[in-house]
Amino acid sequence: MEHKAGDWRLIMGDSALCFSTMKNLDWNDLQSFLAVARGGGLTKAGAETGLSPATLGRRMLSLEEAVGRPLFHRSQTGYALTADGQSLLRRVLAMEASARPIAEWSGGKGQRPVVRISAGTWTANFFAENIFKLWSPDDPFRLAFKTTEAKLDIAHREIEIGIRNRAPDSPNLAARKTAVVAQAPFRARAHARPGEEEWLAIGREDAVTRSARWLNEQEDIQVAAWANTPRMLSDLIRAGVGKGILPCFAGDRDPLMERAGEPIEALEEGQWVVAHNDDRHRKEVRTVIDRITDLLTAHRALFAGERPLGME
Repeated sequence: MEHKAGDWRLIMGDSALCFSTMKNLDWNDLQSFLAVARGGGLTKAGAETGLSPATLGRRMLSLEEAVGRPLFHRSQTGYALTADGQSLLRRVLAMEASARPIAEWSGGKGQRPVVRISAGTWTANFFAENIFKLWSPDDPFRLAFKTTEAKLDIAHREIEIGIRNRAPDSPNLAARKTAVVAQAPFRARAHARPGEEEWLAIGREDAVTRSARWLNEQEDIQVAAWANTPRMLSDLIRAGVGKGILPCFAGDRDPLMERAGEPIEALEEGQWVVAHNDDRHRKEVRTVIDRITDLLTAHRALFAGERPLGME
C-alpha cells in the first residue's frame, strides 16, 4: 500500500496490560529493576540509582522471589533478561509511562511539558541547524533530543516522537511519511587522489544502520579504516582518509565533501515521523509533529539527493 507524505497510518492493536499480579510489589524495587534492565547489569544501574551493586543484587533476588520467576540470566558480562524478565519490563515501562503525567503535574503550575524526540545522528544534526523552525523560546513546552541509531520504545513512552526509516508495525502507533532519503559515497573535496580512495566503514559490531551493514556485505572492497559511529565516519571522510556512505542530505550540506559516486539505489528508504496514537493528540506533541513534517517535506529534494552542493 502506498503511503503519501503527510498521511497518517494508524496501527491498532490491543495494548491492555494486566497488573493484578504486581499489586504487592514495591515500586522502588520495580524502578531498580528498570535500571538494571536498561543498563544490562548492576554497575550501570548503580550509577543511575545511587545504590550499591550489592544492594541492587539483593533487590533483584527479592523481586524474583516475590514474582516467583527468574528475571535475569546472570553472567560475568552482566544481567540479561529472561522471557519473564522481558514480560515484566514491558509492564513496568507501561506503569512508568502512566505515572509520568502525574509527576509532571505535581512538578508545579509553571512546569512546561517536555516533548522528547528520537532521531539518528544526521537527522538530529539537521534538526539542530533548523531548531528555531521546530521551537521558539515563547513555546509553552520544551524539547529533549535523544540522538541514537537505535529505536527507542514509543509504545512504552520512552519518547513522544521518533524519526524512522519505515512505518511501524507495533500496536497503537501512528506514522506520517515525509520524504525519501538517498545515500551516496562521499570523499573529501580536497582528496589527493580522487577516484582511488579506499572505503571507510562502520565496524560490523557497531553496524546498526542499513548503509553500514550493506557496505560490510560487499566482498570486493578495500577498507582503509573503520569507525564506530556515524560522526567519526564523517570526520574520517573530511580528513581525506577515504570515501564512505552518508545520507545525501548530510554529505551534500558539507562544503568539505563531494560525491564520490552516484546514490546507491539499494539504500534508498522512506522517512517517517512516528508517535503514539494517544500522545499525538496532545497539543504540544501535535505542534512539534506538524513543524517537523513541514521542515522535512520542505527539503524533500535535499533528502532525495537532488541537491548536491553547488547545484543551482
